[in-house]
Amino acid sequence: MKILVRPAEAGHDVQSAGHYALPLLMTMLMTACTVGPNYTRPIVQVPETYRDKAAGNAVSGDPKGSPLHTTSPLHTTSPLQSTASLADVQWFDVFKDEALTRVVNTALQQNFDLRVAAERVIQAREQFHITGTERFPTVNGSASVGSSRTSEIGAVPVPAGANLQVSSIQAGVSVGWELDVWGRIRRLNEAARAQYLATEEARRGVVTTLIADVSQTYLSLRTLDAQLEIAKRTRDIANDNLRLTELRQDRGVATGLDVRQAQQLLYTATGQIASLEREITQTENALSLLLGQTPGDVTRGASLEELQAPPAVPAGLPSSLLERRPDIRQAEQELVAANAQIGVAKAEYFPRISLTGFLGVESRGLTDLLTSRAGMWSADAGLLAPIFNAGRTKANVKLAESVQRELVVNYQKAIYGALREVADALTEYRKRTEQRVEQQRLVDALRDSTRLSTQRYQGGLDSYLQVLDAERNLFQGELDLAVLHQQELASIIDLYRALGGGWTM
Repeated sequence: MKILVRPAEAGHDVQSAGHYALPLLMTMLMTACTVGPNYTRPIVQVPETYRDKAAGNAVSGDPKGSPLHTTSPLHTTSPLQSTASLADVQWFDVFKDEALTRVVNTALQQNFDLRVAAERVIQAREQFHITGTERFPTVNGSASVGSSRTSEIGAVPVPAGANLQVSSIQAGVSVGWELDVWGRIRRLNEAARAQYLATEEARRGVVTTLIADVSQTYLSLRTLDAQLEIAKRTRDIANDNLRLTELRQDRGVATGLDVRQAQQLLYTATGQIASLEREITQTENALSLLLGQTPGDVTRGASLEELQAPPAVPAGLPSSLLERRPDIRQAEQELVAANAQIGVAKAEYFPRISLTGFLGVESRGLTDLLTSRAGMWSADAGLLAPIFNAGRTKANVKLAESVQRELVVNYQKAIYGALREVADALTEYRKRTEQRVEQQRLVDALRDSTRLSTQRYQGGLDSYLQVLDAERNLFQGELDLAVLHQQELASIIDLYRALGGGWTM
Protein backbone atom coordinates (compact mmCIF):
# COMPACT_ATOMS: atom_id res chain seq x y z
CA MET A 1 0.00 0.00 0.00
CA LYS A 2 1.38 3.42 -0.94
CA ILE A 3 -0.25 6.68 0.10
CA LEU A 4 0.85 9.91 -1.55
CA VAL A 5 -0.05 13.27 -0.06
CA ARG A 6 0.52 16.35 -2.19
CA PRO A 7 0.23 19.47 -0.05
CA ALA A 8 0.81 21.90 -2.88
CA GLU A 9 -1.23 20.85 -5.89
CA ALA A 10 -2.86 23.40 -8.19
CA GLY A 11 -5.76 25.08 -6.47
CA HIS A 12 -4.58 24.22 -2.90
CA ASP A 13 -3.43 26.67 -0.28
CA VAL A 14 0.36 26.25 0.06
CA GLN A 15 0.50 27.88 3.46
CA SER A 16 -2.25 25.60 4.75
CA ALA A 17 -0.35 22.52 3.51
CA GLY A 18 2.81 23.63 5.29
CA HIS A 19 0.79 24.30 8.43
CA TYR A 20 -0.27 20.63 8.63
CA ALA A 21 2.88 18.98 7.24
CA LEU A 22 5.35 20.45 9.75
CA PRO A 23 3.55 19.25 12.93
CA LEU A 24 3.05 15.84 11.32
CA LEU A 25 6.75 15.53 10.58
CA MET A 26 7.77 16.64 14.07
CA THR A 27 5.32 14.20 15.67
CA MET A 28 6.71 11.25 13.69
CA LEU A 29 10.30 12.11 14.55
CA MET A 30 9.57 12.62 18.26
CA THR A 31 7.72 9.30 18.55
CA ALA A 32 10.37 7.35 16.61
CA CYS A 33 11.42 4.13 18.27
CA THR A 34 13.97 1.40 17.65
CA VAL A 35 12.56 -2.09 17.33
CA GLY A 36 14.56 -5.18 18.18
CA PRO A 37 16.56 -6.13 21.29
CA ASN A 38 19.29 -3.90 22.66
CA TYR A 39 22.61 -5.68 23.05
CA THR A 40 23.73 -6.97 26.44
CA ARG A 41 26.90 -8.97 26.89
CA PRO A 42 26.14 -12.64 27.65
CA ILE A 43 26.85 -14.10 31.07
CA VAL A 44 29.79 -16.50 30.84
CA GLN A 45 31.12 -18.87 33.50
CA VAL A 46 34.78 -17.93 33.99
CA PRO A 47 36.94 -19.68 36.62
CA GLU A 48 38.77 -17.70 39.27
CA THR A 49 42.11 -19.31 38.37
CA TYR A 50 43.73 -21.13 35.50
CA ARG A 51 43.95 -24.89 35.80
CA ASP A 52 47.74 -25.09 35.95
CA LYS A 53 48.34 -22.98 39.05
CA ALA A 54 51.93 -24.22 39.44
CA ALA A 55 52.97 -22.44 36.25
CA GLY A 56 51.12 -19.20 36.81
CA ASN A 57 49.66 -17.25 39.68
CA ALA A 58 48.49 -19.36 42.61
CA VAL A 59 45.20 -17.67 43.37
CA SER A 60 42.35 -18.82 45.49
CA GLY A 61 38.82 -19.34 44.32
CA ASP A 62 36.13 -21.83 43.47
CA PRO A 63 37.69 -24.32 41.03
CA LYS A 64 34.32 -24.91 39.46
CA GLY A 65 34.11 -21.27 38.45
CA SER A 66 31.66 -18.56 39.35
CA PRO A 67 29.19 -16.57 37.26
CA LEU A 68 30.74 -13.52 35.69
CA HIS A 69 28.56 -11.00 33.92
CA THR A 70 31.20 -9.42 31.75
CA THR A 71 29.57 -6.00 31.66
CA SER A 72 30.03 -5.65 35.39
CA PRO A 73 33.32 -4.87 37.16
CA LEU A 74 35.77 -7.72 37.28
CA HIS A 75 36.48 -9.75 40.39
CA THR A 76 37.83 -7.98 43.40
CA THR A 77 41.40 -9.12 43.88
CA SER A 78 42.22 -10.65 47.23
CA PRO A 79 45.70 -10.44 48.78
CA LEU A 80 46.39 -13.95 47.51
CA GLN A 81 45.41 -13.04 43.96
CA SER A 82 47.59 -11.18 41.50
CA THR A 83 46.41 -9.30 38.45
CA ALA A 84 49.96 -9.14 37.08
CA SER A 85 50.27 -10.91 33.76
CA LEU A 86 52.99 -11.74 31.29
CA ALA A 87 50.76 -10.04 28.70
CA ASP A 88 51.47 -6.68 30.40
CA VAL A 89 55.10 -6.88 29.27
CA GLN A 90 56.03 -5.26 25.97
CA TRP A 91 56.72 -8.06 23.55
CA PHE A 92 60.24 -6.86 22.69
CA ASP A 93 61.13 -7.02 26.40
CA VAL A 94 60.35 -10.73 26.60
CA PHE A 95 63.68 -11.87 25.09
CA LYS A 96 65.40 -8.48 24.61
CA ASP A 97 67.00 -9.42 21.31
CA GLU A 98 67.45 -6.45 18.97
CA ALA A 99 67.71 -8.67 15.90
CA LEU A 100 64.39 -10.33 16.72
CA THR A 101 62.84 -6.90 17.26
CA ARG A 102 64.02 -5.73 13.84
CA VAL A 103 62.70 -8.87 12.18
CA VAL A 104 59.28 -8.44 13.79
CA ASN A 105 59.16 -4.74 12.87
CA THR A 106 59.86 -5.64 9.25
CA ALA A 107 57.06 -8.21 9.31
CA LEU A 108 54.61 -5.66 10.73
CA GLN A 109 55.40 -3.31 7.87
CA GLN A 110 55.59 -5.72 4.94
CA ASN A 111 53.73 -8.94 5.69
CA PHE A 112 51.18 -9.76 3.01
CA ASP A 113 48.48 -11.18 5.28
CA LEU A 114 48.63 -8.13 7.52
CA ARG A 115 48.36 -5.79 4.54
CA VAL A 116 45.30 -7.70 3.34
CA ALA A 117 43.77 -7.49 6.83
CA ALA A 118 44.40 -3.73 6.88
CA GLU A 119 42.57 -3.33 3.56
CA ARG A 120 39.63 -5.29 4.94
CA VAL A 121 39.46 -2.86 7.84
CA ILE A 122 39.31 0.03 5.37
CA GLN A 123 36.57 -1.75 3.41
CA ALA A 124 34.52 -2.32 6.57
CA ARG A 125 35.03 1.28 7.65
CA GLU A 126 33.79 2.60 4.31
CA GLN A 127 30.84 0.21 4.42
CA PHE A 128 30.00 1.64 7.83
CA HIS A 129 30.18 5.12 6.32
CA ILE A 130 27.95 4.08 3.40
CA THR A 131 25.35 2.68 5.77
CA GLY A 132 25.48 5.83 7.89
CA THR A 133 24.59 8.02 4.91
CA GLU A 134 21.09 6.49 4.86
CA ARG A 135 20.24 8.52 7.97
CA PHE A 136 20.43 11.77 6.01
CA PRO A 137 18.45 13.16 3.07
CA THR A 138 19.76 12.73 -0.44
CA VAL A 139 19.86 15.79 -2.69
CA ASN A 140 20.20 15.44 -6.46
CA GLY A 141 20.28 17.99 -9.23
CA SER A 142 18.54 17.29 -12.53
CA ALA A 143 17.94 18.92 -15.90
CA SER A 144 15.98 17.75 -18.93
CA VAL A 145 14.95 18.93 -22.37
CA GLY A 146 11.93 17.36 -24.05
CA SER A 147 9.84 17.75 -27.16
CA SER A 148 6.53 16.12 -28.12
CA ARG A 149 3.88 16.36 -30.87
CA THR A 150 0.18 15.64 -30.42
CA SER A 151 -1.90 13.91 -33.11
CA GLU A 152 -4.57 16.02 -34.84
CA ILE A 153 -7.00 13.09 -34.72
CA GLY A 154 -6.09 11.73 -31.30
CA ALA A 155 -8.33 11.05 -28.32
CA VAL A 156 -8.10 14.66 -27.15
CA PRO A 157 -9.68 17.16 -29.55
CA VAL A 158 -7.28 19.81 -30.79
CA PRO A 159 -8.51 23.22 -31.92
CA ALA A 160 -7.84 24.07 -35.53
CA GLY A 161 -4.57 25.89 -36.03
CA ALA A 162 -3.18 24.83 -32.65
CA ASN A 163 0.54 24.12 -32.35
CA LEU A 164 0.81 20.35 -32.09
CA GLN A 165 4.51 20.29 -31.18
CA VAL A 166 5.51 21.29 -27.65
CA SER A 167 9.05 21.65 -26.28
CA SER A 168 9.99 22.10 -22.62
CA ILE A 169 13.08 22.64 -20.50
CA GLN A 170 13.17 21.61 -16.82
CA ALA A 171 15.89 22.06 -14.16
CA GLY A 172 15.85 21.74 -10.41
CA VAL A 173 16.85 19.99 -7.22
CA SER A 174 15.16 16.86 -5.80
CA VAL A 175 15.29 15.73 -2.17
CA GLY A 176 14.53 12.28 -0.77
CA TRP A 177 14.54 11.16 2.87
CA GLU A 178 13.34 8.00 4.58
CA LEU A 179 12.12 8.75 8.09
CA ASP A 180 13.68 6.22 10.43
CA VAL A 181 10.58 5.95 12.61
CA TRP A 182 11.12 2.29 13.58
CA GLY A 183 14.92 2.39 13.82
CA ARG A 184 15.63 0.18 10.80
CA ILE A 185 18.40 2.45 9.55
CA ARG A 186 19.77 2.91 13.07
CA ARG A 187 19.99 -0.87 13.48
CA LEU A 188 21.69 -1.18 10.09
CA ASN A 189 24.18 1.45 11.18
CA GLU A 190 24.72 -0.36 14.50
CA ALA A 191 25.39 -3.63 12.65
CA ALA A 192 27.79 -2.00 10.20
CA ARG A 193 29.72 -0.35 13.04
CA ALA A 194 30.03 -3.68 14.87
CA GLN A 195 31.25 -5.39 11.70
CA TYR A 196 33.82 -2.64 11.27
CA LEU A 197 35.06 -3.14 14.84
CA ALA A 198 35.08 -6.92 14.34
CA THR A 199 37.28 -6.46 11.27
CA GLU A 200 39.64 -4.28 13.27
CA GLU A 201 39.85 -6.97 15.94
CA ALA A 202 40.52 -9.53 13.22
CA ARG A 203 43.43 -7.35 12.05
CA ARG A 204 44.79 -7.27 15.59
CA GLY A 205 44.47 -11.03 15.69
CA VAL A 206 46.53 -11.23 12.51
CA VAL A 207 49.16 -9.02 14.13
CA THR A 208 49.31 -11.27 17.20
CA THR A 209 49.53 -14.43 15.12
CA LEU A 210 52.07 -12.89 12.77
CA ILE A 211 54.47 -11.84 15.53
CA ALA A 212 54.10 -15.22 17.22
CA ASP A 213 54.84 -17.00 13.93
CA VAL A 214 57.82 -14.76 13.17
CA SER A 215 59.23 -15.24 16.67
CA GLN A 216 58.70 -19.00 16.53
CA THR A 217 60.36 -19.24 13.13
CA TYR A 218 63.27 -17.08 14.30
CA LEU A 219 63.74 -19.35 17.34
CA SER A 220 63.68 -22.39 15.06
CA LEU A 221 66.37 -20.76 12.94
CA ARG A 222 68.57 -20.05 15.97
CA THR A 223 68.02 -23.64 17.13
CA LEU A 224 69.21 -24.97 13.78
CA ASP A 225 72.21 -22.64 14.02
CA ALA A 226 73.04 -24.06 17.46
CA GLN A 227 72.65 -27.62 16.21
CA LEU A 228 74.90 -26.83 13.25
CA GLU A 229 77.60 -25.62 15.62
CA ILE A 230 77.23 -28.83 17.65
CA ALA A 231 77.47 -30.94 14.49
CA LYS A 232 80.56 -29.08 13.29
CA ARG A 233 82.19 -29.37 16.69
CA THR A 234 81.42 -33.09 16.76
CA ARG A 235 82.81 -33.45 13.24
CA ASP A 236 86.05 -31.79 14.28
CA ILE A 237 86.32 -34.06 17.33
CA ALA A 238 85.58 -37.09 15.16
CA ASN A 239 88.30 -36.01 12.72
CA ASP A 240 90.81 -35.70 15.52
CA ASN A 241 89.82 -39.07 16.95
CA LEU A 242 90.05 -40.70 13.53
CA ARG A 243 93.59 -39.37 12.99
CA LEU A 244 94.55 -40.54 16.45
CA THR A 245 93.05 -43.97 15.89
CA GLU A 246 94.80 -44.32 12.51
CA LEU A 247 98.09 -43.36 14.18
CA ARG A 248 97.49 -45.94 16.90
CA GLN A 249 96.74 -48.52 14.20
CA ASP A 250 100.02 -47.73 12.48
CA ARG A 251 101.80 -48.39 15.78
CA GLY A 252 99.89 -51.60 16.29
CA VAL A 253 97.89 -50.38 19.28
CA ALA A 254 94.50 -50.05 17.55
CA THR A 255 92.74 -52.35 15.13
CA GLY A 256 91.01 -51.80 11.82
CA LEU A 257 87.70 -52.14 13.66
CA ASP A 258 88.64 -49.17 15.82
CA VAL A 259 89.33 -47.14 12.69
CA ARG A 260 85.95 -48.07 11.17
CA GLN A 261 84.18 -47.20 14.39
CA ALA A 262 85.92 -43.81 14.49
CA GLN A 263 84.76 -43.16 10.94
CA GLN A 264 81.13 -43.78 11.91
CA LEU A 265 80.92 -40.73 14.16
CA LEU A 266 82.63 -38.59 11.50
CA TYR A 267 80.20 -39.63 8.77
CA THR A 268 77.22 -39.23 11.11
CA ALA A 269 78.22 -35.66 12.01
CA THR A 270 79.02 -34.77 8.39
CA GLY A 271 75.64 -36.03 7.21
CA GLN A 272 73.91 -34.13 9.99
CA ILE A 273 75.67 -30.93 8.88
CA ALA A 274 74.27 -31.26 5.36
CA SER A 275 70.77 -31.87 6.72
CA LEU A 276 70.93 -28.87 9.07
CA GLU A 277 72.23 -26.56 6.35
CA ARG A 278 69.26 -27.59 4.19
CA GLU A 279 66.83 -26.90 7.02
CA ILE A 280 68.46 -23.54 7.76
CA THR A 281 68.00 -22.42 4.15
CA GLN A 282 64.38 -23.52 4.10
CA THR A 283 63.66 -21.83 7.44
CA GLU A 284 65.23 -18.59 6.20
CA ASN A 285 63.02 -18.79 3.12
CA ALA A 286 59.92 -19.31 5.28
CA LEU A 287 60.90 -16.38 7.47
CA SER A 288 61.51 -14.20 4.42
CA LEU A 289 57.97 -14.87 3.23
CA LEU A 290 56.60 -13.81 6.63
CA LEU A 291 58.67 -10.64 6.28
CA GLY A 292 57.23 -9.94 2.83
CA GLN A 293 60.64 -10.34 1.21
CA THR A 294 62.21 -12.53 -1.44
CA PRO A 295 64.15 -15.54 -0.09
CA GLY A 296 67.47 -14.48 1.38
CA ASP A 297 69.73 -14.43 4.39
CA VAL A 298 68.30 -13.39 7.76
CA THR A 299 70.34 -11.35 10.21
CA ARG A 300 70.92 -13.13 13.52
CA GLY A 301 71.16 -11.70 17.00
CA ALA A 302 71.64 -13.44 20.32
CA SER A 303 72.48 -17.12 20.25
CA LEU A 304 70.01 -19.71 21.46
CA GLU A 305 71.86 -20.04 24.77
CA GLU A 306 71.73 -16.25 25.26
CA LEU A 307 67.96 -16.13 24.77
CA GLN A 308 66.69 -16.69 28.28
CA ALA A 309 63.18 -16.98 29.62
CA PRO A 310 61.82 -14.07 31.69
CA PRO A 311 62.38 -14.48 35.43
CA ALA A 312 58.60 -14.73 36.01
CA VAL A 313 55.68 -15.63 33.80
CA PRO A 314 52.53 -14.75 35.80
CA ALA A 315 49.25 -15.54 34.09
CA GLY A 316 47.01 -13.02 35.82
CA LEU A 317 43.25 -13.50 36.13
CA PRO A 318 41.16 -15.44 33.59
CA SER A 319 38.60 -12.63 33.49
CA SER A 320 41.18 -10.34 31.86
CA LEU A 321 41.15 -12.51 28.73
CA LEU A 322 37.76 -11.09 27.77
CA GLU A 323 39.30 -7.66 27.32
CA ARG A 324 42.72 -8.74 26.03
CA ARG A 325 42.12 -11.39 23.39
CA PRO A 326 41.28 -9.94 19.95
CA ASP A 327 39.47 -13.11 18.88
CA ILE A 328 37.09 -12.81 21.84
CA ARG A 329 36.48 -9.13 21.11
CA GLN A 330 35.92 -9.98 17.44
CA ALA A 331 33.40 -12.68 18.38
CA GLU A 332 31.56 -10.18 20.57
CA GLN A 333 31.38 -7.52 17.86
CA GLU A 334 30.01 -10.09 15.43
CA LEU A 335 27.41 -10.90 18.07
CA VAL A 336 26.55 -7.20 18.38
CA ALA A 337 26.06 -7.02 14.61
CA ALA A 338 23.81 -10.08 14.59
CA ASN A 339 21.78 -8.67 17.46
CA ALA A 340 21.21 -5.44 15.50
CA GLN A 341 20.13 -7.42 12.44
CA ILE A 342 17.18 -8.74 14.48
CA GLY A 343 15.94 -5.15 14.74
CA VAL A 344 16.44 -4.67 11.02
CA ALA A 345 14.35 -7.74 10.30
CA LYS A 346 11.59 -6.75 12.74
CA ALA A 347 11.38 -3.26 11.27
CA GLU A 348 10.05 -4.82 8.07
CA TYR A 349 6.76 -5.47 9.90
CA PHE A 350 6.14 -1.70 9.91
CA PRO A 351 5.62 0.74 7.05
CA ARG A 352 8.43 2.78 5.59
CA ILE A 353 7.74 6.49 5.49
CA SER A 354 9.62 8.69 3.04
CA LEU A 355 9.56 12.32 2.08
CA THR A 356 10.36 13.52 -1.43
CA GLY A 357 10.40 16.97 -2.90
CA PHE A 358 11.37 18.91 -6.01
CA LEU A 359 12.21 22.57 -6.47
CA GLY A 360 13.00 23.94 -9.90
CA VAL A 361 11.93 25.76 -13.03
CA GLU A 362 10.18 24.70 -16.24
CA SER A 363 9.39 26.59 -19.45
CA ARG A 364 8.82 26.02 -23.13
CA GLY A 365 11.74 28.20 -24.10
CA LEU A 366 15.19 28.77 -22.74
CA THR A 367 14.65 32.54 -22.51
CA ASP A 368 11.74 32.09 -20.08
CA LEU A 369 13.47 29.54 -17.85
CA LEU A 370 14.58 32.03 -15.20
CA THR A 371 11.43 34.11 -14.98
CA SER A 372 9.17 34.05 -11.95
CA ARG A 373 6.43 32.31 -13.92
CA ALA A 374 8.77 29.32 -14.60
CA GLY A 375 9.11 28.34 -10.92
CA MET A 376 7.67 25.03 -9.73
CA TRP A 377 7.86 22.77 -6.68
CA SER A 378 6.32 19.62 -5.28
CA ALA A 379 6.40 17.72 -1.99
CA ASP A 380 5.29 14.15 -1.34
CA ALA A 381 4.99 11.96 1.74
CA GLY A 382 4.98 8.26 0.91
CA LEU A 383 4.11 5.27 3.04
CA LEU A 384 4.89 1.71 1.97
CA ALA A 385 3.50 -1.00 4.25
CA PRO A 386 3.64 -4.80 3.87
CA ILE A 387 0.27 -6.54 3.54
CA PHE A 388 1.13 -10.03 2.31
CA ASN A 389 4.54 -11.58 1.54
CA ALA A 390 3.86 -15.26 2.33
CA GLY A 391 5.62 -15.11 5.72
CA ARG A 392 8.92 -13.78 4.40
CA THR A 393 9.27 -11.12 7.12
CA LYS A 394 8.57 -13.63 9.88
CA ALA A 395 11.13 -16.03 8.40
CA ASN A 396 13.72 -13.26 8.20
CA VAL A 397 13.18 -12.47 11.89
CA LYS A 398 13.58 -16.12 12.87
CA LEU A 399 16.69 -16.37 10.69
CA ALA A 400 18.24 -13.30 12.36
CA GLU A 401 17.42 -14.65 15.81
CA SER A 402 18.99 -18.02 14.98
CA VAL A 403 22.16 -16.34 13.70
CA GLN A 404 22.31 -14.32 16.92
CA ARG A 405 21.96 -17.45 19.06
CA GLU A 406 24.68 -19.15 17.02
CA LEU A 407 27.05 -16.25 17.62
CA VAL A 408 26.30 -16.33 21.35
CA VAL A 409 27.56 -19.91 21.32
CA ASN A 410 30.53 -18.85 19.20
CA TYR A 411 31.34 -16.12 21.74
CA GLN A 412 31.22 -18.61 24.60
CA LYS A 413 33.36 -21.04 22.62
CA ALA A 414 35.95 -18.32 21.97
CA ILE A 415 36.23 -17.64 25.71
CA TYR A 416 36.56 -21.28 26.71
CA GLY A 417 38.96 -21.88 23.83
CA ALA A 418 41.13 -19.04 25.13
CA LEU A 419 41.06 -20.53 28.64
CA ARG A 420 42.18 -23.86 27.23
CA GLU A 421 45.03 -22.28 25.27
CA VAL A 422 46.31 -20.52 28.38
CA ALA A 423 46.07 -23.71 30.45
CA ASP A 424 47.89 -25.67 27.74
CA ALA A 425 50.59 -23.01 27.45
CA LEU A 426 51.12 -22.90 31.21
CA THR A 427 51.52 -26.66 31.36
CA GLU A 428 53.72 -26.66 28.27
CA TYR A 429 56.04 -24.04 29.73
CA ARG A 430 56.35 -25.71 33.13
CA LYS A 431 56.93 -29.20 31.78
CA ARG A 432 59.29 -28.07 29.02
CA THR A 433 61.34 -26.25 31.62
CA GLU A 434 61.52 -29.36 33.78
CA GLN A 435 62.44 -31.47 30.77
CA ARG A 436 65.14 -29.02 29.66
CA VAL A 437 66.69 -29.01 33.15
CA GLU A 438 66.83 -32.80 33.20
CA GLN A 439 68.25 -32.88 29.68
CA GLN A 440 70.98 -30.46 30.76
CA ARG A 441 71.89 -32.84 33.58
CA LEU A 442 71.97 -35.71 31.10
CA VAL A 443 74.29 -33.81 28.77
CA ASP A 444 76.61 -33.00 31.66
CA ALA A 445 76.70 -36.69 32.56
CA LEU A 446 77.34 -37.65 28.94
CA ARG A 447 80.27 -35.23 28.73
CA ASP A 448 81.85 -36.85 31.78
CA SER A 449 81.16 -40.28 30.32
CA THR A 450 82.83 -39.31 27.04
CA ARG A 451 85.86 -37.92 28.87
CA LEU A 452 86.25 -41.01 31.03
CA SER A 453 85.74 -43.48 28.18
CA THR A 454 88.32 -41.63 26.09
CA GLN A 455 90.82 -41.80 28.93
CA ARG A 456 90.20 -45.54 29.38
CA TYR A 457 90.60 -46.15 25.64
CA GLN A 458 93.83 -44.19 25.49
CA GLY A 459 95.03 -46.14 28.51
CA GLY A 460 94.27 -49.42 26.75
CA LEU A 461 91.57 -50.47 29.22
CA ASP A 462 88.61 -50.36 26.79
CA SER A 463 88.00 -50.64 23.06
CA TYR A 464 87.00 -47.71 20.92
CA LEU A 465 83.38 -48.93 20.94
CA GLN A 466 82.83 -47.41 24.39
CA VAL A 467 84.22 -44.09 23.17
CA LEU A 468 82.02 -44.22 20.06
CA ASP A 469 78.88 -44.93 22.08
CA ALA A 470 79.64 -42.13 24.52
CA GLU A 471 80.35 -39.59 21.77
CA ARG A 472 77.25 -40.53 19.78
CA ASN A 473 75.10 -40.27 22.90
CA LEU A 474 76.62 -36.90 23.71
CA PHE A 475 76.07 -35.69 20.13
CA GLN A 476 72.40 -36.64 20.19
CA GLY A 477 71.98 -35.35 23.74
CA GLU A 478 73.30 -31.91 22.78
CA LEU A 479 71.04 -31.79 19.71
CA ASP A 480 68.04 -32.69 21.88
CA LEU A 481 69.01 -30.09 24.48
CA ALA A 482 68.98 -27.36 21.81
CA VAL A 483 65.50 -28.44 20.70
CA LEU A 484 64.20 -28.47 24.28
CA HIS A 485 65.62 -25.00 24.87
CA GLN A 486 63.83 -23.77 21.77
CA GLN A 487 60.58 -25.45 22.85
CA GLU A 488 60.83 -23.85 26.29
CA LEU A 489 61.20 -20.39 24.73
CA ALA A 490 58.47 -21.15 22.22
CA SER A 491 56.10 -22.05 25.04
CA ILE A 492 56.59 -18.55 26.44
CA ILE A 493 55.56 -17.09 23.09
CA ASP A 494 52.51 -19.35 23.05
CA LEU A 495 51.62 -18.27 26.58
CA TYR A 496 52.08 -14.59 25.75
CA ARG A 497 49.84 -14.93 22.71
CA ALA A 498 47.24 -17.00 24.60
CA LEU A 499 47.08 -14.37 27.35
CA GLY A 500 46.30 -11.71 24.76
CA GLY A 501 49.63 -9.90 24.84
CA GLY A 502 49.32 -6.70 22.88
CA TRP A 503 52.70 -6.79 21.14
CA THR A 504 52.75 -2.99 21.49
CA MET A 505 55.52 -1.35 19.53
